[in-house]
Amino acid sequence: MDAKNQDLDALLEVVVGACYEVSNVLGANFLEKVYERALLKELATRGLSARSQVVFLVTYKGDPVGEYRADLIVEDALAVELKCVDCLATEHLAVCINYLKASNLKLALLVNFQHPKVEWRRIVFNR
Repeated sequence: MDAKNQDLDALLEVVVGACYEVSNVLGANFLEKVYERALLKELATRGLSARSQVVFLVTYKGDPVGEYRADLIVEDALAVELKCVDCLATEHLAVCINYLKASNLKLALLVNFQHPKVEWRRIVFNR
């Protein structure tokens, strides 16, 4: 494993830990926006830079045809998609893959805060 992948894995570990902290403090059943704001604060306390609602332009043969809006981008390296759903579905994974395609990032984290225990998935996109 190269150094860049190790850095991404270390970043993912810190972000997952922050998600667990947010879940432990807030509990379940809030709206996604509440978790997004709390996670932004928790990531900042851990020394990470994160931006919310980051827009990525989708192009077709050089022409803009749409956009995707990621819930969070951490350290300009990790896309984070937050959900509050009964069960993560393939559609949620597909959205994460589309974030990665549109942003040229390699790694995404899909997080579900609906239940007392945080559910998360690591999504890697290799071009």
